Amino acid sequence: MTSRDRIVLTVVATLVILGAAWFMLVAPEREKASKLDARITAAGAQLSTAEGELANARGAEARYSTAYASIVSLGKAVPPGQEVPSLVYQLDQASNQKHVEFSSVTSGGSGAASASSATPAASVTPAAFTQMPFTFVFNGSFFDLYHLFQQLNRFTERTPSGVLQISGRLLTIQGVKLAQVTASGNEASKEGLSGTITATAYVLPPSQGLTAGATSTGPAGAGSPASATSSPTTTPAIARVTP
Repeated sequence: MTSRDRIVLTVVATLVILGAAWFMLVAPEREKASKLDARITAAGAQLSTAEGELANARGAEARYSTAYASIVSLGKAVPPGQEVPSLVYQLDQASNQKHVEFSSVTSGGSGAASASSATPAASVTPAAFTQMPFTFVFNGSFFDLYHLFQQLNRFTERTPSGVLQISGRLLTIQGVKLAQVTASGNEASKEGLSGTITATAYVLPPSQGLTAGATSTGPAGAGSPASATSSPTTTPAIARVTP
């Protein structure tokens, strides 16, 4: 065997040894490293998701008190009970502000009643608000009655920005009728108008409470607001109550 053959054999043997070392030592380690990289990438994605959920939960927790106050405020527009005295009080206040006489209120299905003793005949529509029909009678000038009707229609309204402004009960006005009346007695020559409004007020369904069991500290069945914030992340409509 010549020196050249020995050199060739030595080179081939070295390559064989290196190849065997590669397949036995380096290749498995590279495979392990590749798997670890994949696990690190997956863990990083899970961490990002968890951080996003945590941010949403903290944001919802910060908004909870405002949302709860808004829901409670909506009870002024649609209360859980009939609260007829409160409605009559609101109408009396509004009529006094507009210099209009609140003459009478008639509940649906009942006879005429004074402004302080109406008892409505409420009707319940399945999966809807309880409807309370009324007929209100006011006496005053045309412009005073016009301004009063506008105020009643704006007891609950939604602004272009989506904010609910609530200053009284939610009323759906079905009709308005004006009739000329003449005062008697010392004011026999004084003429005015009698405005009759047919409207509907609303009450929450008997099976549904105003806050559905939620409290100022958290939703129903939750120990704290943060434990129930993984559901909706959108901000509820804000209600602003005007005294």
